[in-house]
Parts: sequence; structure tokens; C-alpha cells
Amino acid sequence: MPTLDELATAHTGLAADDLRWLHLLTADWQIIADLSFADLVLWLPDREGQGFWAGGQMRPTTGPTALLDDVVGSFVPHGRRPLLDLAWSQGRLVREGDPEWRDDVPVRVETIPVRREDRVIAVVARNTNLLGVRTPSRLELSYLQTASDLTQMISRGHFPIPGERSDHADSPRVGDGFVRVDAAGRVAYASPNALSVYRRLGHTGDLTGHHLAELTRQLVPPRRRPDEETLSAVLGGRLARDTEVGSGGVSLILRSIPLRPQGEHLGALVLLRDVTDLRRRDRELVTKDATIREIHHRVKNNLQTVAALLRLQARRIGSPEARSALEEAVRRVGSIAIVHETLSAAVEESVDFDEVVDRLGRMVTDVGALGGAVRVRRTGSFGVLSSETATALAMVVTELLQNAVEHGYPTAGRDADRPGEPGESAEPGEPGEPGEIVVDARRLVGRLHVSVADDGRGLPEGFSLDESVNLGLSIVRTLVESELGGQLDVGPAGGAQLSGTRIGIDLPLE
Repeated sequence: MPTLDELATAHTGLAADDLRWLHLLTADWQIIADLSFADLVLWLPDREGQGFWAGGQMRPTTGPTALLDDVVGSFVPHGRRPLLDLAWSQGRLVREGDPEWRDDVPVRVETIPVRREDRVIAVVARNTNLLGVRTPSRLELSYLQTASDLTQMISRGHFPIPGERSDHADSPRVGDGFVRVDAAGRVAYASPNALSVYRRLGHTGDLTGHHLAELTRQLVPPRRRPDEETLSAVLGGRLARDTEVGSGGVSLILRSIPLRPQGEHLGALVLLRDVTDLRRRDRELVTKDATIREIHHRVKNNLQTVAALLRLQARRIGSPEARSALEEAVRRVGSIAIVHETLSAAVEESVDFDEVVDRLGRMVTDVGALGGAVRVRRTGSFGVLSSETATALAMVVTELLQNAVEHGYPTAGRDADRPGEPGESAEPGEPGEPGEIVVDARRLVGRLHVSVADDGRGLPEGFSLDESVNLGLSIVRTLVESELGGQLDVGPAGGAQLSGTRIGIDLPLE
């Protein structure tokens, strides 16, 4: 289904400011549809003046729909819908005409010109399903009267109201609680749901006749309400915005829309919603998130303690092989600690893995005491990964970097006479030139492609991944294939700059 912007760009000559006005209108027209018990369709004028394009549609939540099918994107030429033509050309609300029959349902159609400043820029058609019409209740009459006021404001350019509006995802709807106040801020009518909300605040009896701001001030302690000026302006119906108040364990959002159908302020529509359960869940989520971050922080600290103990132990061991094994263990523990440190500072259980890889590169070269003999460079982007994927992938990258340093660059202080591992059959490169390991990441079609390539000694003749007994490669293969559900391949690096070893990883993304 095309969007309002796409339709306006393709078929109309509306300016950017006109489109912004229409977006403000459609952001709030669910209220008008619910108050009207009617479907709304926004009709945009054709650029060539041939008719109208349906740019938006809204169904009511308070009554049956009059439009069974979606009409957005359809075109109506001039003459087919005379009410649209009249509203557009004369700039007035049009209610004349007999009901239309659509799918065996009688539908009353009214058209409302959408005015911005001194121009009509679109037309809203209000379609009411007349099937089963009965004598309206007082609630329904209050809804319809308020809807009539708002449609007149649209036709005069007074609605939508520029400036502040509700940005709450849990902004109240008509059915949550409806209050109509007069020009003095006194309640003229309150729906049963609105009465229930105020009774939860501690009010007894009816709301009708009460000054809404004064009553709310009596029920809500100062620390749980906005400043006095905002409270009076919103609940008195003079300011179009929302505010949140509460008392004890009760929280509610109130939203005010001033009404001036003829240009003079005659009162306001106040919508209210009990959000006590939502706020309780919000608090639980905040507490849970803080607890999870604290857990990650403590895990990181514990891992760093383990790494420090292993490092101390390595310093007291005379055997070079044992010392090397402990240093590798320090690096493996450190790679996991880096992920938990990143998660401890994150709002969500996800990691910007580029930062992790950059830190892993520095850790491997620093711990290896390479003195600048090898550098790690990252190209491309890993993006954001889940904590589970990030932890396993951090181990993989650490092992691959360490393996490249250890076996690709024996001149960096490693033993060059260990047979049977990648990079051991060729002669080392020119002394004095720093080696380079490139970590490249690409996201393509729901998968993450990673390669770790070096310009070291390259693979020994006859090397086979299946026959390798290297512990690091065994860890990598297990993590990639079993933990991450990916694939691993090893081969020569190739390319103009790198001529050593390349290890590729192909992983599915969440």
C-alpha cells in the first residue's frame, strides 16, 4: 500500500508545508473517527485537476466500518463523487444527499475541506454505517457534538493544532475516558470510563459541574503533577498537549484538545487513560535492565580477576610451553570479559561488535608483547549482534587473531620451528616490516561474512583443516559450526597486498 508521501509526490502538487499539515491531521484523526463512529478517507487533489487520490484511511474503533475494502491509492475523477467536488470548490462542509449503498450497507457520506491558512489543500470524507441506527445515548451525542466541532475546525484551518501534541505511545483514546469541559474548565459531561479513572484517584460522586483542574489538584499530591500553570492550562482546556498525574499507586495520562469551531474558545475535549499497569511494567523493566547490566559488570570483573590470577601464575612458571598456554588462557578469558563489559554499558542485550573487534585486536597484539611487529586493521562493519552471538564470535576472532600472530609471524618473537600448523612452511617476510592482519566483515542477505587475512608465512604444504590438531582452530571450528550455525573455510589470502593465510566465516544473522 503506498504511503501518503509517495502518493502526494507521484500525483499531486502539494508543497512540503502542506504535507506536514496533512501528517499532523492524520496523526490525530483516529480521535475524529472514533467520535464520529465513521470511517475517514483523506482525498488529495490530482496535479492535473482531474480528480482526487485517496491518500489515507482510518476506521473507527467505536462502531462498525462503512468501508470493507482499503481505498488508499484509488482515484476518483471529478463528477463521480459530487460531494468531494463541492467541498473542494466551495471550501465548506457538505452533508447534502441521500445515503449511498455499499455492499448492502447504507452509508451516509459527509465531506470536510482541509484548510491550511487561506487555502483548501485536501478533502476528508466521513463515511458512517447507518445499519442498525438507533436513538443515540448521551455518551454518543457528546461524541458526535465534539466530532462536529473538530470537523468545523478542520474546515476553518484551526485543526490540527500546530505545536505541542501527544508523543506518548500510550496516548489516551476516546474509549479510555472522555471528558467535555466548558470554556470555564468545568465538566459538562464525563464518560463512565472517565468516572472510573477519577474514582481510582479517590473521587466519589459525579464529575459534572466540577472544575477539572481544581478537582485534580485536590486528588493528586504536588510531587505527582506538573507545575500549576501547565495543570490549569491543560485541564482547563486552553492548551493542546498532554500531561501525566498520579496519586499513590495510580497513574493517568490526560490530553486536552481546545475546541473553537467558530473561532472562539467554547471548551475542550479531555481524553484520559489509566496507565497504572503500564507504569508498573515500565518500572519492572527498568529494574530488570539495571539488574542485567549489573550482572554483566560483575561477570566482567570476575573474568578480569581470573585473567589476573592466570597472568600471575604464568610469571612464576619456568616452562615456556606452560607459560604460553597460560597466556593463551588469559587472552581467551579477556575476550569474553570485553563482551560483558560492553553489555554492562548497553541499554539492550545487544553489542556493537565493531568496537569489540577493535579492542580484541589491541588486546592480542599488546598481550603478545609484539612491539609493533604486527598490527590489526578492521574493514567493513559487523553491526549490532545479540549477546549470545557476540560472546561466541569474540572467542572466534580472538583465536583467529592469535593464531595468525603466532604462526604467521615467527619474527615477532614466536617459535618458528613448530611443524604442522598454518604458516610454517615458508620463510618469514622481510625483517623490520610490520605485519598486517585484516579483519573484514560484510552483511549480505541475512548473513554475516567475516574473513581474517594476514600477510604472514602462509599455509604449509598439504595443510588440512580436518587433520589439524591446533587447539585454537579446534575451538574456532566448534564455536562456528555448533554454536553459531555457520561455516568455516581456510585458504591462502591472495590479493595484491595480502599473501598469507585467510580464514573465512559465514554466519546466519538473527
